[in-house]
Amino acid sequence: MKINNFFAKSDLFLIKSLLIREIESRYRGSMLGLGWNILTPLLMLLVFSFVFQEIFQAKWPNRVDGEDINFTYNLFIGLSTFWFFSDVIGRAPALFSSSPNYIKKVIFPLELLVLVLVLSSLFYFSINILIILGLSFIVGDGLSFSLLYLPLVIGVSLPLLYAFAMILASFGVYLKDVGMIVGVLLNLLMFLSPVFYPVESIPERLQFLFLMNPLTLIIEQLREIIVYGVKIDLSATFIYGIVALCFYFIAKKLFNVLKKGFADVL
Repeated sequence: MKINNFFAKSDLFLIKSLLIREIESRYRGSMLGLGWNILTPLLMLLVFSFVFQEIFQAKWPNRVDGEDINFTYNLFIGLSTFWFFSDVIGRAPALFSSSPNYIKKVIFPLELLVLVLVLSSLFYFSINILIILGLSFIVGDGLSFSLLYLPLVIGVSLPLLYAFAMILASFGVYLKDVGMIVGVLLNLLMFLSPVFYPVESIPERLQFLFLMNPLTLIIEQLREIIVYGVKIDLSATFIYGIVALCFYFIAKKLFNVLKKGFADVL
């Protein structure tokens, strides 16, 4: 028991150290540092609000008459969620291949690199969510008790995102084209996800295809919680979580097979 606890504490310390280094490395040498991650979303919110509401006079599709729904918040939630997923997925293919020392010279749990990648992106995503919540509290209709579902909605997405990153990082060691393929697919995914529109605006015959998109449920439920202040579909969240865990275990087994050849390839 004591040995297991020792290794658990060691892993936690290692994760913390790597995570801090990862976050600091993005802004090392800049004057504002982490402040850029607060300033940039605020500026984008202002630009979105001006362009879409003042110039385009945009209204959220299929909104209820008389219901004041902020187009900017809906759009920013969709984009922030996509950025979160795309940051992890886009960086994953080069994760292992860009760190050969962890594979060749030391015995290192490579799974921790994937976990740090996910957690660092989650950190920046959380800042975006906090900015939206702060603005809703200050200039909006306030905050609702539906926000209690927020950790659940984000939490169920993490095993699936971790699994995707683990698979892509593993294949990226053997096939350098994985990064290029992922880049193209992410560009398509942004428009095939409900980032700029709600699922209800999609023709009914195609909605089931969009519901298979792992981003769809997360984006829609975050909007339900933050913008509409209503309860989420817990049954859909539960199913999503089960699928995410199953995919995680499949990815874990595949990773254990593929990692045996990492050192030879690198």
